[in-house]
Amino acid sequence: MTTSATAEARAFRAMHHGRDAETPLVLPGPWDAGSARAFVDAGFPALATPSAGIAASLGFQDGHTPAEEMFAAVARIVRAVEVPVSADLESGYGLDAKELVERLLETGAVGCNLEDSDGLTKQLTDPREQADRLAAVRAEAGDGLVINARIDTFARGEFAQGGPEDTERAAEAAIERGRAYAAAGADCVYPIFAPPELLPRLAAAIGIPVNASAFAPDGPSPAELGRLGATRVTFGPRLYRATMTAARDLAGQLGPAPSTP
Repeated sequence: MTTSATAEARAFRAMHHGRDAETPLVLPGPWDAGSARAFVDAGFPALATPSAGIAASLGFQDGHTPAEEMFAAVARIVRAVEVPVSADLESGYGLDAKELVERLLETGAVGCNLEDSDGLTKQLTDPREQADRLAAVRAEAGDGLVINARIDTFARGEFAQGGPEDTERAAEAAIERGRAYAAAGADCVYPIFAPPELLPRLAAAIGIPVNASAFAPDGPSPAELGRLGATRVTFGPRLYRATMTAARDLAGQLGPAPSTP
């Protein structure tokens, strides 16, 4: 790991601290080099790739992108911009901590998401196993990676049924997991699909920066999520999907497609 890469990771980590509630760290999700440049040109200081957006742009279903294709896509995005990039690595593609860190650092990314469920089976990982995995990634990376530990209790498994009791159990499990992941060296936690009204409780109980998602255009704004306790806001595949909708609308204005002889 080069000195400049370590310095960039430290700078990205610092972006998660010292922010007021009105200005969370907003990280658009590029799916290719062109979208990455567009977001940076708009003034964003860092980016966070969405695995679902990259998968769709490459012609894969979410969770089915081969590791080599994901790392190659991240590398193209990093080469296109001069701001820190964090990469969504799903559950790690079955790679051990050493190979995962080596391959990620080769792309030039300075951060990563690692989720605590299997994207194919939809099963939650045992929290102790996930904490051990995060600790191993931290040991391999040192301070050269900003680790965002995704917590899937609101999205997967026995807690994700949707009733009030399930939501409460999901929150309690998220706090337990978040504390374990923080102790293992995570810089940030991402309780995906957590109801916004639970963000103050989660942030206070876990004690490290919290990533919230702004998936829906009619949901809370990044500023509103910041006031609720989110330090960092990401968008998943929302920006990719909105861009594809705009592309379809544009295509519809071009006139009817030529008929096939």
